[in-house]
Amino acid sequence: MEKEQLIAEINRLRKEKNAVILAHYYQVGEIQDVADVVGDSLALAQWAEKSDADILVVCGVHFMGETAKILSPQKKVLVPDLAAGCSLADSCNADEFGKFVTEHPDYTVISYVNTTAAVKAHTDVVVTSTNARKIVDQFPKDAKLIFGPDRNLGGYINAVTGRNMLLWNGACHVHEQFSLEKLVELKKQYPEAKVLVHPECKKEIADLADVVGSTQALLNYAVDGEFTQFLVCTESGILHEMQKRCPHKEFIPVPPAGRACANNECDYMRMNTLEKLYLCLRDEQPAIEVDETIRERAVRPIHRMLEMSK
Repeated sequence: MEKEQLIAEINRLRKEKNAVILAHYYQVGEIQDVADVVGDSLALAQWAEKSDADILVVCGVHFMGETAKILSPQKKVLVPDLAAGCSLADSCNADEFGKFVTEHPDYTVISYVNTTAAVKAHTDVVVTSTNARKIVDQFPKDAKLIFGPDRNLGGYINAVTGRNMLLWNGACHVHEQFSLEKLVELKKQYPEAKVLVHPECKKEIADLADVVGSTQALLNYAVDGEFTQFLVCTESGILHEMQKRCPHKEFIPVPPAGRACANNECDYMRMNTLEKLYLCLRDEQPAIEVDETIRERAVRPIHRMLEMSK
């Protein structure tokens, strides 16, 4: 089926089935363009909770679909490809994390949203890169905190808040791959460019940033500011929305190590396609299911995040 036909069928099916398509900024541009809502993890979680749709189609990775199902158990939650996982979520096994939490009984557990439902069930409050600092700042300075699974985001929050949170040793393979050497070269090539860095990146990359922030924060800075040239250190899917919102500005992706000139892409995010989105809506599968016992435990820290984010 041609692209135009796929889009027409997607539009017909979502109207017939009262479905809403939620897409992350890291999706390919054609999926972002057809989505009802495009946003970062926090925005998608908020939309999932308040939507009155019968079907939520989450175009992202598996944990995002799980989060939507946790918040909206009465709704059918679909994902275009169940195999679209997350290297960061995979770096935190629920049984191992649960054992780690048990070994530190006097600690409050803060988990990044990039985790499985089973890990969230071991958690006191969930955070995203958008609200992590705001939420951590609401705990007493002497509070004993566990932060998992992203060691880079946790380390960044420790640095800017003066905390000493106990960090789980996990990371995102995409954000870990940015080349310091290539970033330094690009800064010389584009001396006026502002460096935008996601906090999942290594400290050596973040240290060269003009702005460290969530996907949404980096987008807002690019859109709202007077600067016209940017070096971007996050998954390259965000470049679509940046260029769409700011056609007169220049966005240069910083390549990963080992590749001279290439976008840094998440292979999992790229598993979703327009055709899979169409089939998903047509067949109403693959559907996300979450064990009810785990869901009841996992929803509490997500609700706590939403409350603390207000």
